[in-house]
Amino acid sequence: MNRKFAIFAALIAAFAFASQSAEAGGRHHDKKKLAAVAIGVGAASTAGFFALNNWRWNGWDSNGSGAGLTRLGAYGATTFACAAVSPMVATVVLERQLTMREAHTLVGSCVVPIVGGLIVNAIWDANPQWEPGRPMHHRHHKKKMK
Repeated sequence: MNRKFAIFAALIAAFAFASQSAEAGGRHHDKKKLAAVAIGVGAASTAGFFALNNWRWNGWDSNGSGAGLTRLGAYGATTFACAAVSPMVATVVLERQLTMREAHTLVGSCVVPIVGGLIVNAIWDANPQWEPGRPMHHRHHKKKMK
């Protein structure tokens, strides 16, 4: 049991050090709060996943589980719950509306823990035109006269 607890603690520490928060308009304290929300809601959804399996660490208890879910079903349910709840919690914690980048980063962290937020931030960095308030440069093609 001590070994399993140590592994669980190491995973939580990995989340803490590797989680990537979204850009929050240059406000450093907002980045820390968003990282804390991602870690907290992610840990809660992980606890929910194990609770659906009657707190068994190895093997999947599909017969004794009160929810009657498969492992994939439990992963889907807890991922969906995390993706739905984390933007709500972050809005309350920050006391302001989230940017699209922040919300997408939180959801990405729920779908693929640790690396999901990094991937979403990389996608947003590669597409600066997605940021609201940035001018869109359209190419206008002249129609040829016949």
